[in-house]
Amino acid sequence: MLVKEDLQEFVQEKLDDYRFVVVSNRQPYEHVYNKGKIECRRPSGGVITALDPVMKACHGLWIAASSGEADHRVTDRFNKIEVPVDNPAYTLKRVWLNKQEEEGYYYGYSNDALWPLCHTAFQRPFFKQEDWQHYINVNQKFANAVMEEIGTAKAFIWIQDYHFCLLPKLLKDMAASNQLIIAHFWHIPWPSYEAFRICPQKNEILEGMLANDMIGFHTHYHCNNFLEVVDRQLESKIDRERFSVIRRDHETLIRPYPISVDFEEINRKAQADNSQKIESDLAEEFHLGNCQILLGVDRIDYTKGIPERLLAIDRLLEKHPELIEKIVFLQVGVLSRIHIAKYKTLNDEINFLVEKINWKYSTDDWSPVIFTRSNMPSSKLLVLYRMAQVCIVSALHDGMNLVAKEYVAAHYDEDGVLVLSQFAGSARELTEAMLINPYDSEQFSDGLYQALTMPEEERRKRMVKMRQTVHENNIFRWAAKFLSGLLKIEFKEQEVMVV
Repeated sequence: MLVKEDLQEFVQEKLDDYRFVVVSNRQPYEHVYNKGKIECRRPSGGVITALDPVMKACHGLWIAASSGEADHRVTDRFNKIEVPVDNPAYTLKRVWLNKQEEEGYYYGYSNDALWPLCHTAFQRPFFKQEDWQHYINVNQKFANAVMEEIGTAKAFIWIQDYHFCLLPKLLKDMAASNQLIIAHFWHIPWPSYEAFRICPQKNEILEGMLANDMIGFHTHYHCNNFLEVVDRQLESKIDRERFSVIRRDHETLIRPYPISVDFEEINRKAQADNSQKIESDLAEEFHLGNCQILLGVDRIDYTKGIPERLLAIDRLLEKHPELIEKIVFLQVGVLSRIHIAKYKTLNDEINFLVEKINWKYSTDDWSPVIFTRSNMPSSKLLVLYRMAQVCIVSALHDGMNLVAKEYVAAHYDEDGVLVLSQFAGSARELTEAMLINPYDSEQFSDGLYQALTMPEEERRKRMVKMRQTVHENNIFRWAAKFLSGLLKIEFKEQEVMVV
């Protein structure tokens, strides 16, 4: 198992002469107003959960879009700030987007076109020419921000996710020959050719991404999808032994790197001295009583399977009325992308189902479903993970889903059951979870019942194995494997095998 210090030593030894730059849309810390005072908080999302500990270890530069209403009050004249504010470990450079850019690039092309295109969740993508133009402009804005920082220095650029398909080529065109080594990690699924071919800008997207020296996906399946798309769409050479694409004398390596979490940090924080006080406060806040807790933690997104989860809870109580007043389902849901109509429709559907189920089963002192829309701080969330006998991750399609791994890492008591969608990338690693098909309410509800009634010995056996998996394949091992792939490109070494 690798720990933070191992990654630090690895980076210092191998990357000492290079600037280390991460680029993402979402920033790791944002500044907001709270009762008239400026407060720093960490936004939700898997990219932040995974990369913040890596950047703390590597002491690099993170470039991201500003999202906090008070960001401009604390950022210096170079648009930078040292983070975390209480114990600075790396530099955050903020890129400022106007409302038109945010609407077109983020809500438009990124999340109303590419997001549904890549997720098999039966939502039609919408491709608007004006959104595409904003997407081009914002990718160029980020390219300018990167080059402004690195100048003529050699650098490793680590691009995150689907917001920046064009950025690799823009950077290579702007930089001197052999100045940059660029890698791209794609955090969401990559679609099949049959799905991807409807995209009007498919060639431009592929050309942009193939300027990378390496592209990482969560699973072999997504790597294979990408290779098939390139093979059928562009004139190129596919080397399936090396898992690479050669186009115009440039080789791009394609690799599966399942992302993870900082197991040791989560495990430690879940046992904090004030955890009992937090547990008592949560039980009182949500009126949990002595009920068994089933927990869901998600952004409110149509890919996360929240309505399907509620329908399974409804069916569970229909088939097992003896569970009335014995269980409670607590859904922590963070609102997202509310400017997009389908997200507003989803929010309305969830509200309807919550009200329907509670009306159907509630008693004087108990309701089966509690739904809170809040960005819960990690200190409370980790305690809530440990309090929950069952955690439900019912994604309809997901690249990885780190909630599943966070839940496992937080259960230092080696108890609890993870009910996990077979369509989440984490299901390929956490095989001891209770795997379900979220589209099948009968099988889903049966899985929930089995999780609630599972003997303690079996619960512990499953949890111990899952904790071993997350402990060994932690976020630092993931980063080291990824960076070793970059070093292979630069130094022509055999790829470093991290065991």
